[in-house]
Amino acid sequence: MKKSSLLAGLLVLSATAAFAEEPPKPPLGFFVTSTGLGKGADLGGLAGADAHCQKLASSVSAGNRTWRAYLSTQAEGDHPAVNARDRIGNGPWANANGAIVANDVAHLHGDTVELGQLGNNVHRTTNLTEKGAQINGVGATPNQHDVITGSKPDGRAYTDAADHTCKNYTSSGDGTVQLGHSDRTNRGATGGNVSWNSTHASKGCSQDNLVSTGGAGYFYCFAAD
Repeated sequence: MKKSSLLAGLLVLSATAAFAEEPPKPPLGFFVTSTGLGKGADLGGLAGADAHCQKLASSVSAGNRTWRAYLSTQAEGDHPAVNARDRIGNGPWANANGAIVANDVAHLHGDTVELGQLGNNVHRTTNLTEKGAQINGVGATPNQHDVITGSKPDGRAYTDAADHTCKNYTSSGDGTVQLGHSDRTNRGATGGNVSWNSTHASKGCSQDNLVSTGGAGYFYCFAAD
């Protein structure tokens, strides 16, 4: 056998082995919605938000999983509060590029000193839509980094008398909703883009209010199975 043929064969075997050893990409388990519902923070309640997550996941062939919106609701009448962190399963969760954004609920929220120092992997370059696109952040036009969560930094619902959820995502008029920033820049940074899930309140609940605050009515979706 000629040396050239032998060398070519070895190269093919080497490339094949390298390809075979590459681990498969984790399935999609987390994304920011690429579109809102167009009615501001009126998402049709948790059921409407979950259905939107499921629809967008199905559009990229990930509808075989059970999807939940990362949203907290406040206690109302006989209905107790719901914590976003309790709706999203156990993890780990990967984005559209296969990057793990958090191993579990405790890692996602920094429940211990050690986990808080470690930080999760939810930031500007990993907060992708179901299609794998980045969300417009500060410096882009338009800025759409505000993400609806209705949650405190620990992923739990607010317990005071103020409205932090636009009437549990049924209002596009009165009220406000708590927002996180999709373009968090550095896990150890200080400033306006630190929190992915609880940075500030919106100016109101309408689509115009969300846009003028710096958003578009987007929210986070997690695979809960």
